[in-house]
Amino acid sequence: MRNILINRRDFLKSLGIAGAGALFAASPWLSAFSEVTNTTKEKCRLAIIGPGSRGRFLMGFLTQNPKVEIVALCDIYKPSVEEALKLVPNAKVYSDYREVLEDKTIDAVLLATPLNSHCKIVLDAFDAGKHVFCEKTIGFTMDECYRIYQKHRSTGKIFFTGQQRLFDPRYIKTMELVHAGTFGEINAIRTFWNRNGDWRRPVPSPELERLINWRLYNEFSKGLMTELACHQLQIGSWALRKIPEKVMGHGAITYWKDGREVYDNVSCIYVFDDGIKMTFDSVISNKFYGLEEQIMGSLGTVEPEKGKYYFEDISPAPAFLQMINDWENKVFDSLPFAGTSWAPETANTNTGEFIIGERPKSDGTSLLLEAFVEAAITQKQPARIAEEGYYASMLCLLGHQALEEERTLYFPDEYKIDYLNHQSTQTPETV
Repeated sequence: MRNILINRRDFLKSLGIAGAGALFAASPWLSAFSEVTNTTKEKCRLAIIGPGSRGRFLMGFLTQNPKVEIVALCDIYKPSVEEALKLVPNAKVYSDYREVLEDKTIDAVLLATPLNSHCKIVLDAFDAGKHVFCEKTIGFTMDECYRIYQKHRSTGKIFFTGQQRLFDPRYIKTMELVHAGTFGEINAIRTFWNRNGDWRRPVPSPELERLINWRLYNEFSKGLMTELACHQLQIGSWALRKIPEKVMGHGAITYWKDGREVYDNVSCIYVFDDGIKMTFDSVISNKFYGLEEQIMGSLGTVEPEKGKYYFEDISPAPAFLQMINDWENKVFDSLPFAGTSWAPETANTNTGEFIIGERPKSDGTSLLLEAFVEAAITQKQPARIAEEGYYASMLCLLGHQALEEERTLYFPDEYKIDYLNHQSTQTPETV
């Protein structure tokens, strides 16, 4: 894997959005890269709890960061530990996460374990004085998510979640344009994530089935909503700067009737207070349309995963095209990474324009992890990043509950937090 470390000042400079104010309005969590303190000689001593396939994927980036020292691995499944040791052969190995938390020299933990185990480990980690990176979804229930968030606030410890789109150049630029009104008044957001596969992993012996394929069983997982929707629902709250007030939907096992307990086919409709709707659909028996978020406004549509935009009835002004071109050139110098919309009964053939050129080679994961490391070293929580992860988790869990109960559910008032006003870092004294 090639080197992915990017100087945070160069990253901010390369974004080239119309002023720092517009940048931080669209992506306040990027304050992690504006910190002027020189941390070059400092290190974050990190433990990986759950070095399975996802954990090792994240380790692939972390091992390239000279500010990170992965000092411990923890898992009850030995093959995962053995693979992880190939990346960090000098790390200590534990089978009980509580022993990891007892080590006073460890600054932070990265958690990539099955969903049902998150809450207890995260709460214990905060109590042990550790900073936490937790893969999405952060909790198994809405109450667990709320308890985790409140513990983060009360301890003042750094808390990041696995929402890598927050650091993806396509999405950052998309949201700056959406918030500037480029595509008019947003009235609908359509999201979908489709695959064609049984979502299973090889099992060396039958007794390990639920340990390895935990995503397929209700005891450990909530399926497509917590594993996939968590990313895309966050796009809606980011674009509209608020959360939906209710959700309805349907889920079923329609194709993979192989003993799994979670749905292989789900559809949810989220409704905001002004009637704007956001949909999430997922099937894992057809991959033709893949994944995308379609943000639809009165003047145009933007698809951030493709990094493309489409105007409805007007051609983009030359100044707009020049702005896009300038931004594209700045970004790709330093980072790895219109027509009417409908003809009768058929979609328009408008092929759109790229918002930042070719698809980046990174989806934001490397920058997300680098931001976490910077935050852990400086002990400064970037604005709103914990809140984005919290609400993304809550929305997918509320959607899953609506599928299970087959009724419309409203977002509970007792779980609402101040979404837009967490603009500055907090410490235990200011919470």
